[in-house]
Amino acid sequence: MSTTFIPRTQALTEAAPPPIGAKPAWLHIPLSHGPHFKGLKRLVREQQLHTICEEAACPNIGECWGDFRTASFLLLGDTCTRNCGFCDVTTGRPGAVDWTEPRRLAEAVARLNLRHVVITSVTRDDLDDGGAAIFAMAIRALKQRDPGLGVEVLIPDFQGNWEALSTVMSAAPDILNHNLETVPRLYSRVRPKAVYSQSLELLRRGKALSRRTPTKSGLMLGLGETRSELLNVMADLRANDVDVLTLGQYMRPSLRHLPVERYVPPSEFDELKEIARSMGFKHVESGPLVRSSYHAHAQVQ
Repeated sequence: MSTTFIPRTQALTEAAPPPIGAKPAWLHIPLSHGPHFKGLKRLVREQQLHTICEEAACPNIGECWGDFRTASFLLLGDTCTRNCGFCDVTTGRPGAVDWTEPRRLAEAVARLNLRHVVITSVTRDDLDDGGAAIFAMAIRALKQRDPGLGVEVLIPDFQGNWEALSTVMSAAPDILNHNLETVPRLYSRVRPKAVYSQSLELLRRGKALSRRTPTKSGLMLGLGETRSELLNVMADLRANDVDVLTLGQYMRPSLRHLPVERYVPPSEFDELKEIARSMGFKHVESGPLVRSSYHAHAQVQ
């Protein structure tokens, strides 16, 4: 769809792909492990839990775990049924569902006195409901322990199973997140088993199921998208009543993954943030190191 925010088409791929290790200075950050970091890491091991913070090698793990007392937990094991070109999570045949996982997660979060939790999962196309029941159980277990805890769910597309989406929403998460990741033209190599229109429909249906629940999505920059394509996707999200947007730099996990086509400078992220706010997004996180769960605790309001 078109929007008045779109200037003439401008490519975001002006330079040749840089070597895997040649990152600009703004992507180098000092390690910061606050007072809660070690305790959270130890308890994750004890409870045999997985976090997307570790599995996806998030650059903000020290800040979120140590300073903000927030964490993103990965349900349904650590093996994904899909093989997206950007993702560092293990791909293969997942094991059996561990139905004790929600209880153990709630126990760990209570012991650590976390303020905000993001629950996500590997994609489980092998399950009839895509893992929706586990999401709902985890939300309820966490809220039963601490009604004031902020709980965000970052869900897969459930292959368009809208009953599965209803199962998740019936547990009343504080934020519903589903990432589009990139522009439609790049889906065949970035998200080969996903459908752009289906992901938009999930976000629209999620809002329809609970008008009071903020919806959220995120995009990676630097995969070869053009500026007009990016702004069109942002407009599509607003047209589907999405409230929160995250924009971050794609960083190649290994040589097996898609190359970085361009490192987007901080000033461009700042400009995109202002455009997104003018489009009507209620909260925008935009920066080279921003990931889907970055500052998630501040988005509940």
